[in-house]
Amino acid sequence: MTPDRLPHEKGFHVSWDQIHRDARALAWRLQGVAPEGGWRAVVAITRGGMAPAMIVARELDIRTVDTISVKSYNHQTQTEPRVIKSPDMGIVGNGEGVLIVDDLVDTGRTLEVVRATMPRAHVATVYAKPMGRAQVDTFVTEVSQDTWIFFPWDMALQYVEPYRGA
Repeated sequence: MTPDRLPHEKGFHVSWDQIHRDARALAWRLQGVAPEGGWRAVVAITRGGMAPAMIVARELDIRTVDTISVKSYNHQTQTEPRVIKSPDMGIVGNGEGVLIVDDLVDTGRTLEVVRATMPRAHVATVYAKPMGRAQVDTFVTEVSQDTWIFFPWDMALQYVEPYRGA
């Protein structure tokens, strides 16, 4: 985000309906690249990947779902990523046949950490920014690097002043 702009000025606001549609579109793409026998498990990157992962798991009838928690943001400031909760490695192993799902790849630093734990997994995000695209195998929508995505779990309904006087 440029210093002369507030995050909402170049924001992409995603509704619950939109994230549901986009996560289903992600599932359709993932169905087309599934390994023989289908996907074994889904690992959601918490917290943002949980809703898309649930939708993908439902659409692809994947019953084994786990999480990996990587903290890389403090509100809107990116920090050094660190794993604070790992998936059951006895189930996911090196990631063969496993889907890793997140809402967004920004710089790709979080996914670098996740890929190191499951190097054979297929990484999928709903949204991708250019700096992180190389870390993702499948995504639905690309947005510019300076766009801030506002997800529905971060938002509340409220009155907004019109752009021009009323």
